[in-house]
Amino acid sequence: MTFHRIGATLALFLSSLPAVAGELPVDKIRLPEGFSIEVLARVPNARQMALGDGNVLYVGSAREGKVHAVQLDSQYRATRTTVIASDLTMPVGVAFRDGNLYVSAVDRILRFDGLSKRLANPPVPVTVRDDLPKERHHGWKFIAFGPDGRLYIPVGAPCNICKADPERFALIASMKPDGTDLQTFARGVRNSVGFDWHRGTRELWFTDNGRDLMGDDLPPDELNHATQAGLHFGYPFCHGGTISDPEFGGERSCSEFVPPAQNLGAHVAALGMRFYDGQQFPPAYRGQIFIAEHGSWNRSKKSGYRVTLVRLNGDRAVSYEPFATGWQQGESAWGRPVDVLVMPDGSLLVSDDHAGAIYRITYSPARRP
Repeated sequence: MTFHRIGATLALFLSSLPAVAGELPVDKIRLPEGFSIEVLARVPNARQMALGDGNVLYVGSAREGKVHAVQLDSQYRATRTTVIASDLTMPVGVAFRDGNLYVSAVDRILRFDGLSKRLANPPVPVTVRDDLPKERHHGWKFIAFGPDGRLYIPVGAPCNICKADPERFALIASMKPDGTDLQTFARGVRNSVGFDWHRGTRELWFTDNGRDLMGDDLPPDELNHATQAGLHFGYPFCHGGTISDPEFGGERSCSEFVPPAQNLGAHVAALGMRFYDGQQFPPAYRGQIFIAEHGSWNRSKKSGYRVTLVRLNGDRAVSYEPFATGWQQGESAWGRPVDVLVMPDGSLLVSDDHAGAIYRITYSPARRP
């Protein structure tokens, strides 16, 4: 299958996604005992989430070209949803810092100053940087501020598999909040759409989507752990730590690269991930990693469409298991998780671009039989 045929197939699939309307069958979602889920808000094509000042939840939307603001009350219930930016190019990523909202728009990083006080009359955005790659294939960007105060920005490979300029693509970069001092933090990263920092070690962990056209079960998506800057994670030469690429694997050995901390399901499209640093969930979940799996688009039998949990022992991943399932029913899927976000009360939000929703997962021992 050629790149153009892949692109056309994906475009057709995206164009078939439903509009936001009607009730969602959240009763089909299965969670461990004691947990429950509800629809917090309806947001078209909801992608990355960031919580700002005044209990305002910001949500990026790629297909809509918009950024939404969901106002929450003191119990973190939605009271109003408004559009605070429109006509942007794939504004997937949102990050909040010092009263300002940062938004990714493919080759640009924008900043909306003092936004939480101006939701009714949003400011004109400031362009922080506008020289990132313009390619839209893997061009949408999850963004987040690290513990070092720098804004981290992934730049995916502009293809399924290729040797693109390693100084421009298949990497995770970082910059100062004002857009200066752009540096490459990690290389060999095909397409990361989610990352977070361990609260104790302050080290970066990130998801990475595996390449296509190697069959239903190869290669795995990855959860990676960057203990320092300057590491290479294998793309396009090696996948999953041990699988040489059929086109480029002969050029370099898998032993030269950092293997995944945890191999995930093949084609599950692992996107947003967060360490659970709340107190509401039982102790067994604290410090563990939740991952939103968007779901496969070119596998003969669907996989993903769920939220999974990677358990750690110290800084070592020891298990990978489902946490929330039910968006996929047979070979149909009514929802596709994109991002997860831990709220100050310890509840877990999940965004869904397919159903156009933000869900809220809570825990209460009283819910046990």
